[in-house]
Amino acid sequence: MARAGLTTERVVRAGAELADEAGFDAVTLSALARRFDVKVASLYSHLKNSQELRTRIALLALEEMADRAAAALAGRSGRDALAALGDVYRDYAHQHPGRYAAAQLRLDPETAAASAGRRHSEMARAVLRGYDLAEPDRTHAVRLLGSVFSGYVGLELGGGFAHSAPDSAQSWTRILDSLDALLRNWPATEERSP
Repeated sequence: MARAGLTTERVVRAGAELADEAGFDAVTLSALARRFDVKVASLYSHLKNSQELRTRIALLALEEMADRAAAALAGRSGRDALAALGDVYRDYAHQHPGRYAAAQLRLDPETAAASAGRRHSEMARAVLRGYDLAEPDRTHAVRLLGSVFSGYVGLELGGGFAHSAPDSAQSWTRILDSLDALLRNWPATEERSP
């Protein structure tokens, strides 16, 4: 084992690289063992199973995106902050498609609570401080941003806009403009029965 120089961090990072190269669904301990030219049993001293590997890749991706978002948001507000946050997710997804897919993995409540997922929510809320939204509208807006960012990026990565004009980057800019306009003119809440 020492010969291969494996550590848990190295194994997880190699899994993240494999996810970006071959897709998140291709990430297994068997695939990593082949990559390191070791037996699968050698990896069990670092990880319990492929599910733990996949979870750790998800946590790594959430942390990387949160770090990028924090840096991108520093000193920004309003539409500028909104675009910076959206661009972080979109750029990360294009640079690291497998890791981005991993970040969508549903985590158990305990793992999710300890993950960088909370930082993502806090940053979305920080962006929304540039708009006049109170609760529960702020929570609705966080969900809207997550849905739009995730949905657009998913369609774009899946090739949904590859063969149509205008260019998807132009559409992305228009979407950010539209989100900004919507957030600045958020509809008043009407009392509705469930």
